[in-house]
Amino acid sequence: MDRLWAPWRLSYVTAASTPTTECVFCDAQSGRQADLMLFRGQHCYVILNLYPYNNGHLMVVPNRHLSTLESLRPDEQAEMMRFVRLSEMALNEAYHPHGINVGINLGKAAGAGIENHLHVHFVPRWSGDTNFMTAVGETRVLPEDLAATVSRLRPIFDRLTQS
Repeated sequence: MDRLWAPWRLSYVTAASTPTTECVFCDAQSGRQADLMLFRGQHCYVILNLYPYNNGHLMVVPNRHLSTLESLRPDEQAEMMRFVRLSEMALNEAYHPHGINVGINLGKAAGAGIENHLHVHFVPRWSGDTNFMTAVGETRVLPEDLAATVSRLRPIFDRLTQS
């Protein structure tokens, strides 16, 4: 199969524009991706990945533009770890995955697509989610659009952070 038609993504693809800065995560803080923002704290935020590997693929990102864990101040580190925990809880409640990949890619050689702004990936996983489409067709099929994912996760983050 050469093509997988997904007409619902047209508005998503055509809405893309050139970022105002060189960093998509810094841009996100200015409201450019408010529709993907799940939760904001004092030092970090949680946002959906614009190009998800699976439904629910989100990231925890520090507000400050830094590229290493060692650059985090203690208050940033504490909030980031709190949001890492909340992200696990929210994804488990919303999607009931069989597992979750949690990862940080530090540097281009380690696979960082955006290497200059630290971020933690969360990818919900289900037994058998790597099927023939991914393995043979090099195509991922995501059954839920990003707006539905936001609607599912944002209320959970709001509730979890109120307690």
